[in-house]
Amino acid sequence: MTENTTPVTPSRELTDFADLVSLCKRRGFIFPSSEIYGGIGSCWDYGPLGVELKLNIKNSWWRAMTDRDDIEGLDASILMHPRTWEASGHVEGFVDPLVDCKTCKGRFRADKLEHANCGKKSSLRPGQHGECQLTEPRQFNLMFKTFMGPLEESSSVVYLRPETAQGIFVNFENVQQTARQKIPFGIAQIGKAFRNEITPGNFIFRTREFEQMEMQYFVKPGTDMEWFEKWKEVRVNWHLGNGLRRSKLRFHPHGPTELAHYARAAFDVEYEFPIGWQEIEGIHNRSDFDLRRHQEFSGKKCEYFDEAAKEKYLPFVIETSVGCDRALLAVLCDAYRVEGERTVLKLHPKLAPYKVAVFPLMKKPELLELTDKVYADMKANFRATYDEGGTIGKRYRRQDEIGTPFCITVDYDGLTDQTVTVRERDGMTQERVAIGNLTRYIQDKMAAWKSE
Repeated sequence: MTENTTPVTPSRELTDFADLVSLCKRRGFIFPSSEIYGGIGSCWDYGPLGVELKLNIKNSWWRAMTDRDDIEGLDASILMHPRTWEASGHVEGFVDPLVDCKTCKGRFRADKLEHANCGKKSSLRPGQHGECQLTEPRQFNLMFKTFMGPLEESSSVVYLRPETAQGIFVNFENVQQTARQKIPFGIAQIGKAFRNEITPGNFIFRTREFEQMEMQYFVKPGTDMEWFEKWKEVRVNWHLGNGLRRSKLRFHPHGPTELAHYARAAFDVEYEFPIGWQEIEGIHNRSDFDLRRHQEFSGKKCEYFDEAAKEKYLPFVIETSVGCDRALLAVLCDAYRVEGERTVLKLHPKLAPYKVAVFPLMKKPELLELTDKVYADMKANFRATYDEGGTIGKRYRRQDEIGTPFCITVDYDGLTDQTVTVRERDGMTQERVAIGNLTRYIQDKMAAWKSE
């Protein structure tokens, strides 16, 4: 069971998404969608370990939001009345400028050509190659259309929601009154959204189907910038609490030309991916734009009556919007290391798909019986896995690569003294621990874990 417990330094971090894509496919985190048919552009399926990691990230976010007394949960419908998207501005303004290349038949965002590759010569940008023939830009609406009912006609058009926020706004009064909340309070939601992106890519960073974790916090006008600053700090601390390194996070303020039509102020939380600094969360001061527009288009009052002050007003909204898939990608990138011959995901234990792996030293009946008991104890308290295939070293490496923080090996000494060997993922240190103390030992280690 012995191994070299001195880490190889320096370790190599992730420098290319291709390495992470390979690991995710090999170990069952993420697969290309519809792969047996050749796949479908920028759509991905989360495998057995991927769904566990994603669920842990969503649970971390949900608890951070709804454990508070001032935030309620919601799960709104994906399909909404089409007037919703007229009120929100998506029908008219949710567009990107699109250009086509008549030569290579590629399609590109006209405002992002500096980040695209020419279809004829990948080292050049579209338009730089002598044979490129780019069309004039035209506006392309990013919403997916479909039809509700048996007839495919204009009156039956509905949209797959491009964001989850509008489901919160149209339910503002329902939630406020049934939960008996007073301003300030928030509504949180996790759900799928859909955008017909012109140039999706970079693994799961930009996809046409994705999951959002959004919270809209309703405040009294005049207090909005104070709450905006508070939520900026709260949200960056959440990412740090998931194990992301502070050196890899930064705020990016939106300048006047970057602000969305509804925003008074906006900051992005950016992570330094192998492709550079990119947004993983947005914090926006949406003013009273959304409630005012829905009040106008629906004819229903969306005002809040403050009984203590005896005044009525449209609340302002502070939004925190996290891309769940992007947060997951940042977690994987931040955790990825190559140390000598081993690849390891140094995931925060609370996010790791498995917290514990249990091994018998050998497949002998007397060891298997005790191993089964230890495994049952661990499964009662943690998400655990069992492995008896190959050498102990190979089993350690498999667990390192999927981010399991602790491996427990049952050997012959344990038959007499009721102890096992616990090996930690990050430092590869080993310690003998009494079987009766295993649960508390691992809980204490998880609570004390810190990122590098």
